[in-house]
Amino acid sequence: MNLRDLAYLVALADHRHFGRAAESCFVSQPTLSTQIKKLETELGAQLIERNPGHILLTAAGEQVVERARRVLTEVDTIHRIASRASDPDAATLRIGLIPTIAPYLLPHVVPALSERFPKVEMLLVEEKTEVLVDRLRAGVIDAAVLAMPIASESFEMAHLYEEEFVLAVPASHRLAGEDGPVSYDVLASEQVLLLEEGHCLREHALEVCAMAGAIERHGFRATSLETLRQMVAAGVGVTLLPKLSVTPPAQVPAAVQLRRFTPPVPSREVALVWRRTSVFGQLLPQMADTTRQALAGVLCG
Repeated sequence: MNLRDLAYLVALADHRHFGRAAESCFVSQPTLSTQIKKLETELGAQLIERNPGHILLTAAGEQVVERARRVLTEVDTIHRIASRASDPDAATLRIGLIPTIAPYLLPHVVPALSERFPKVEMLLVEEKTEVLVDRLRAGVIDAAVLAMPIASESFEMAHLYEEEFVLAVPASHRLAGEDGPVSYDVLASEQVLLLEEGHCLREHALEVCAMAGAIERHGFRATSLETLRQMVAAGVGVTLLPKLSVTPPAQVPAAVQLRRFTPPVPSREVALVWRRTSVFGQLLPQMADTTRQALAGVLCG
């Protein structure tokens, strides 16, 4: 048994297709298939159930894959420790961000992070909270920018910023022409547009709706903040948007008007999260500090 064969098996478990798994490993399909069969012969157990068009893992295969992931993660950690020892300033970080944060936060902080940490390569990925938390636990990513709360004793967290929500209404709405902040009461009986299940922003918005007596617009759930923005512009309903998503360079359509809330202002805390055992335990707090500095003043006013 060797690490390469374990990597092939994990790739097959991820893709459930010999061709795609081979492509992800940069080998031919016959090569990957042959090595999987050799691994099964060596272990004396069938790991893969081969069906036309797709594959399944056997019960033994599921258990072997689970442990193979741990082995490969530990080997990767060994390489990273050695790399950090030879050059403490150099690193390749796999960082996850949720979709309601990534496109609005990155323009403000990437230049500062690149200048402060020129030898750090950041590989960024967008996914929903649940997926990122699972990948963080599994060692697939090194850190994640998430909206709180995240409950896990195995994680370290560094506060990045507190972000208020603003009310977005169509230009023809009764609230569009007024000035000054509004209270939750204005949402009573409003048709509020929300994101689909799985977005933590949906849960934050539902909390506000519950306090205000607002109702969700039935028959519609958006997959992104941009869709919400366009639906408001079309006069379909109102919604709540995070402050960064309406802060330049982000653009707001002329047909959308924004109103702030009176205290207590609804908001969310955003933090950088990583494993307590991470080899980047000293670097990540420094990156969080640089991020906070880059955002100083951006969310004010």
